[in-house]
Amino acid sequence: QVQLVESGGGLVQAGGSLRLSCAASGRTYSRYAVGWFRQAPGKEREFVAAINWSYADSVKGRFTISRDNTKNTVYLQMNSLKPEDTAVYYCAADLAGIATMYSYEYDYWAQGTQVTVSS
Repeated sequence: QVQLVESGGGLVQAGGSLRLSCAASGRTYSRYAVGWFRQAPGKEREFVAAINWSYADSVKGRFTISRDNTKNTVYLQMNSLKPEDTAVYYCAADLAGIATMYSYEYDYWAQGTQVTVSS
């Protein structure tokens, strides 16, 4: 069993920055693929980024995903935030270690953290 715990969401003005963290239990976390997704009100969950793989076009150049294996934590650094980035953000882990943009491929999910960007 893998438990993922997110932190770092909040309210920020447009143009500002936030860093989300996704901490995991388990000694083999470094072998998992980890992705970030988001879901805005009334919209479907969408892919944001996956470690060592790809970013959604809407966040390229603004968001950076990184991993610290010594802390069992994956980060999502979000810069130049826009009001359209407002959503609940989720990290997820794929035990097969294969990064993908498809949410159904991921095995474990964190609880979600709200990010609100004001204009």
